[in-house]
Amino acid sequence: MRRLVILLLVLALPFFVVACGSSSSENTAPETVEGTLPQEEDTGGNAPAEGDAAAGKEVFASAGCAGCHTLEAAGSSGTTGPNLDESGTGYEEAFEQISNGGGGMPAYKDQLEEKEIADVAAFVAESAGGRR
Repeated sequence: MRRLVILLLVLALPFFVVACGSSSSENTAPETVEGTLPQEEDTGGNAPAEGDAAAGKEVFASAGCAGCHTLEAAGSSGTTGPNLDESGTGYEEAFEQISNGGGGMPAYKDQLEEKEIADVAAFVAESAGGRR
């Protein structure tokens, strides 16, 4: 029995040494940084706040949007994509869809400038009766 107690003490000793650690400066807490992070302005999404619907009508025609979408204001009757006259698409939703694509629509963020996307989004939102 005495041997068992000694064996347990010898086996437990390394755990106590490791658990106690050292008292050197290696275990100090990291420095704290004072100050504040800059606040980002909440724009309500990633879409720019402005878009020119008149310019968007021209981009809608030149970018080939009319080939897929029906939109009376553009004189288009495409049947591949959604009928925008019935969609009620808002500006921000249109901006995101045009930029990133999805649901069979390709992304246009690499083909059009952000201002052109904003203009088309404004045109679609205004023409489709969506939220601006």
